[in-house]
Amino acid sequence: MVRQTASSRTLKIDPASTKKRKSSNDSCEYLLSSGRFLGEKVWQPHSCMMHKYKISEAKNCLVDKHIAFIGDSRIRQLFYSFVKIINPQFKEEGNKHENIPFEDKIASVKVDFLWHPEVNGSMKQCIKVWTEDSVAKPHVIVAGAATWSIKIHNGSNEALSQYKMNITSIAPLLEKLAKTSDVYWVLQDPVYEDLLSENRKMITNEKIDAYNEAAVSILNSSTRNSKSHVKVFSVSKLIAQETIMESLDGLHLPESSRETSAMILMNVYCNKILKPVDGSCCQPRPPLTLIQKLAACFFTLSIVGYLIFYIIHRNAHRKNKPCTDLESGEEKKNIINPPVSPLEIFLQSFCKLGLIMAYFYMCDRANLFMKENKFYTHSTFFIPIIYILVLGVFYNENTKETKVLNREQTDEWKGWMQLVILIYHISGASTFLPVYMHIRVLVAAYLFQTGYGHFSYFWVKGDFGIHRVCQVLFRLNFLVVVLCIVMDRPYQFYYFVPLVTVWFMVIYVTLALWPQITQKKANGNCLWHFGLLLKLAFLLLCICFLAYSQGAFEKIFSLWPLSKCFELKGNVYEWWFRWRLDRYVVFHGMLFAFIYLALQKRQILSEGKGEPLFSSKISNFLLFISVVSFLTYSIWASSCKNKAQCNELHPSVSVVQILAFILIRNIPGYARSVYSSFFAWFGKISLECCILNQILANEVNEIKIS
Repeated sequence: MVRQTASSRTLKIDPASTKKRKSSNDSCEYLLSSGRFLGEKVWQPHSCMMHKYKISEAKNCLVDKHIAFIGDSRIRQLFYSFVKIINPQFKEEGNKHENIPFEDKIASVKVDFLWHPEVNGSMKQCIKVWTEDSVAKPHVIVAGAATWSIKIHNGSNEALSQYKMNITSIAPLLEKLAKTSDVYWVLQDPVYEDLLSENRKMITNEKIDAYNEAAVSILNSSTRNSKSHVKVFSVSKLIAQETIMESLDGLHLPESSRETSAMILMNVYCNKILKPVDGSCCQPRPPLTLIQKLAACFFTLSIVGYLIFYIIHRNAHRKNKPCTDLESGEEKKNIINPPVSPLEIFLQSFCKLGLIMAYFYMCDRANLFMKENKFYTHSTFFIPIIYILVLGVFYNENTKETKVLNREQTDEWKGWMQLVILIYHISGASTFLPVYMHIRVLVAAYLFQTGYGHFSYFWVKGDFGIHRVCQVLFRLNFLVVVLCIVMDRPYQFYYFVPLVTVWFMVIYVTLALWPQITQKKANGNCLWHFGLLLKLAFLLLCICFLAYSQGAFEKIFSLWPLSKCFELKGNVYEWWFRWRLDRYVVFHGMLFAFIYLALQKRQILSEGKGEPLFSSKISNFLLFISVVSFLTYSIWASSCKNKAQCNELHPSVSVVQILAFILIRNIPGYARSVYSSFFAWFGKISLECCILNQILANEVNEIKIS
């Protein structure tokens, strides 16, 4: 075995085992046996994504379960790390050479460590007891030992021979247990020989390799006619090759390494039970539901129907193709092709949609590709940002109108925001807090435009008809509903569309309820302005109440049929959290639209081409305040200590940077007169880009073709 240096990032894997894995599609085998470090303390299993379990998730998975760790001090380390996933307050104390029990009575989880440092008769007897029918068997058994035998027998060959005999006698018992329980045999990790104390110098990597080879050969050959049911946990050996240099004594692994191994164990057992959306290891291919099968049939029929129409029209075109009159040398008059039928247009549209959905399903749900967790580096985020910024500046045109937040400008704003968020999701930049906080502002800015745009329409047009409502709801939800059907996901999984939909309905109800106040009505009597402000004040009061009364919020959205749309994993907490994160920004957008339209009506603003929005002094003052506010927010966002603290203040302060950006972009006349057509093109499909961004955030991590 070659001991790795601290700077090395290349892991050596046995060619025979590699060949075996290539012929297997079981991601659990990959998780248990192979992987690499993406960066410091970031372990990437080969071909699949590993989920990081929270306390609540771990308890939910292990409820009424019994897990047993049996072995030496290294297995004891693994036991402690596993228990700390369930209870981080659990302390490593007590006699090290004794059994250590742990029990969480609330979750009915029991985890035991059984001190058996050698593979001998004592360990065999402990395992044999579990094979008896009258004894309750642990649901998970994690076993392993060897270094103690090397130490007390001074690394003799006789000890290795005895180890082989003992593990040969234990292997059938483990196989019998493996038929009803999950049994893992942990291979021995390498040691850092330079740090070993004198009484451990005989524990060499050469000896450890010999013991590991013996264990693997015996366990894999314990059943001749079928594959061994005992799972060999060899991945910890690869992890240790990278981190053993950080060991305090050269024998025991640093805490970060054993935490990774414990999390792998949790993924192996719990992924098939909880099926986390951000983890793909050890998850079986989801079976097609009846609705998915019906959708597949519908799209297939649409494609076949369109092909039939296409072939018929092609043949008709050939028959109607003009031919040359041989006598006169002139072409006969072309026969006019019949118009395309609405049914053909309908089939063509669903044909395109079906192909897009098939691509989405193939990439995400079909398990045809190997997947990896994202690993953030500054270069993977900022270099693409600079690239799209250059393209955006290069493709600039004059605007058709120079009003504040004109159509070209809002399309441009939505476009560059969606591109930045796309890069954010692809690069995994959510782990870098300053970037995360600025992306939160971009999400808030999209909701700000929702409040601004819908309020402006209802205020100016006064159109509260059901046709407008249905039109907007269909536009917002059609693609997401199709995705929910095809991908077998709940509606709340694509949380941003439900968020925008609910806020649209809030805006509509606020303005449509009696008395309906429009700009035309308010121009006739200024008192109506106060009536509208009272409506907005009442809306703000309702928002504050629901934001600080989680119980009331959950009661409302837990009612049928709302619960069918807003529940995720059986509760609406995730929906409450998402709604609460940007609870004020839509109100801010509505208030900004009201103030802006009132100033515009009174001709206080100068919105001519090249003209500053206000007088020179006021414009310069507001620009200075905006730049300072913009930079102040960025400094605050970069100095936050944790996400929880930032998220608590974000709803109240995000509007500062949004308003600062609007003023910087619109006060100078020359800035209002130009826009980026490159960004505006993406802005015109911002809703679709937003939904795809959510797919990247939730499902489709970095994909490699296998």
